[in-house]
Amino acid sequence: VVVRDTIIHPRLIPNAIETRSAVASWLAPMGELTLWNNTQNPHICRFLTSVVTGIPEHKIRVIAPEVGGGFGSKAPVYPGEMITAFCAMKLGRPVKWTETRSENYQATLHGRDHVQHVEMAATRDGKITGLRTVVYAGMGAYLSLASTGIPTILHGLMYSGAYDIPNIKGDIYGVFTTTTPVDLYRGAGRPEATFLLERLMDLLANELGMDPVDLRRRNLIPKFDDGHDVVVGLTYDSGDYEVALDMALNHINYQQLRQDQEHGRGHGHYMGIGVTTYVELCGLGPSQVAGAVGFGGGLWESATIRFYPTGKVNVFIGTSPHGQGEETTFAQIVSDELGVPVEDVEVIHGDTDITPMGWGTYGSRGTAVGGPAVALASRKLRDKGKALAAHLLEAAEEDIEYEDGKFFVRGSPDQSKTIQDIALMANMAWNMPEGMEPGFEATTFYDPPNFTYPFGTHVAVVDVDPDNGHIELQRYVAVDDCGRQINPVIVAGQVHGGVAQGTGPALWEGAVYDENGQLLTGSMLDYPVPRAHMLPDIETLSTETPSPHNPLGVKGIGETGTIASTVTVYNAVMDALKPLGVTKLDMPLTSEKVWQAIQQAKGA
Repeated sequence: VVVRDTIIHPRLIPNAIETRSAVASWLAPMGELTLWNNTQNPHICRFLTSVVTGIPEHKIRVIAPEVGGGFGSKAPVYPGEMITAFCAMKLGRPVKWTETRSENYQATLHGRDHVQHVEMAATRDGKITGLRTVVYAGMGAYLSLASTGIPTILHGLMYSGAYDIPNIKGDIYGVFTTTTPVDLYRGAGRPEATFLLERLMDLLANELGMDPVDLRRRNLIPKFDDGHDVVVGLTYDSGDYEVALDMALNHINYQQLRQDQEHGRGHGHYMGIGVTTYVELCGLGPSQVAGAVGFGGGLWESATIRFYPTGKVNVFIGTSPHGQGEETTFAQIVSDELGVPVEDVEVIHGDTDITPMGWGTYGSRGTAVGGPAVALASRKLRDKGKALAAHLLEAAEEDIEYEDGKFFVRGSPDQSKTIQDIALMANMAWNMPEGMEPGFEATTFYDPPNFTYPFGTHVAVVDVDPDNGHIELQRYVAVDDCGRQINPVIVAGQVHGGVAQGTGPALWEGAVYDENGQLLTGSMLDYPVPRAHMLPDIETLSTETPSPHNPLGVKGIGETGTIASTVTVYNAVMDALKPLGVTKLDMPLTSEKVWQAIQQAKGA
């Protein structure tokens, strides 16, 4: 049995709440440039600013303050920032530039823009035997930061998904058009890969007369804890996909929903149910992989932890968050590792003069790559503290244990020193072991050995009104596994935002150009984005399957909601429209488009 489809992913506008902006200050006597820039990548911004301006890197300071969202669109360096710097140098006074919203829509990178011709083969009993794709990926007018890597690495390497698919062939073509360049946008290639897989699964289930859940369950990769090779050449880290599927189905009471759906159809009520099981490649690294595919740099991360004599702690990180909550998460990691109160830990980021080199925050790599760097720096300090405590307590180092912020002699818990005692002594440094340097700080550079692979199951329930095509998203359940969770509240928040963002292209969003290359959706009046009242409460649940590939067992979470939600909502709508004779629609599924399709089906 073979099913086929042509899927069009609309071009999307990232639409961060804060548009791009920069302030440049040139200190001519010193030959120093300071650039305040809402970038996701301050260290790379400094490097490229040096290349463009000719100013030595050590004379450039890039500061990325609290950034009002980015979603990938603020990872590249744009001409606007460089022109601002040149103007400041020319005028000899500070210069500020902020793009308007319409400029943002036209000049800041776009996302998605795929045309996919896809087919899936299976046996009559529902065992998948192969997947074939021909994908035309819009590049825009010219290449940007990761334009070529998105449809190839981040998209093409996700064709296995959560399923055991023995044969996969993908042909991917980049297409230049006279439009804004396409680059990193939340999910970046993986929503498109998940969409084609999950859409084909529903089409195949329809063809075979199977429940879509039963078809997915039949083809899921079995549970594994320490690596699973898939045919595209990746090694997944850990996964228990069926547990996530069962949790979502049980929570939403799937069998009862199907009964309610059948009953409702007999009374003119058209409910639809969409189910998606996904896997995501994220935690971008390792450096050798990045180098091998032509990235031109490593994808490691760094952290410096410094204790002051008072026991207060600064954590300097190479990543630069823009809404992911790393200030909280990384402080918790230090608190857990070293037993210090979380309120005594301050995380500092986004200033190239005081933070160690890092590669930025995108691709769900903040906690997955930056977090282990913080943990390993903490453990370096713990080891130094152990040696100093042994000296102060006049005990052998191997007899020193550490728990809840206290070093003590094994079997004699009263013989102890707190980590604050150790920090004071290390900084005052008048009674140190021979050969130990003063100070209590450590720096770590962490290069992951593999990607991380979060996974999960999402379920959407929609109602479609056949009289006007209106779609009401009634329920949305998201079960996600991002390994060990550092902060469950932040995890849930990331999923909420991702689901909202991923629902956008399913129902409302899409950038439109006319035949002359003029952007027609150049403002919020023309480019609708989801608002809170359009969405139900997002019901978030989770499983925890630690990754064996990093010391914290963590995986990424920032993009999972976006990766799963577009196709989940789309499949739910198409499921609702099935008894009305509508089998094919392109995104976004606007009310007008749905109503017209229903009328055409009636006429047929």
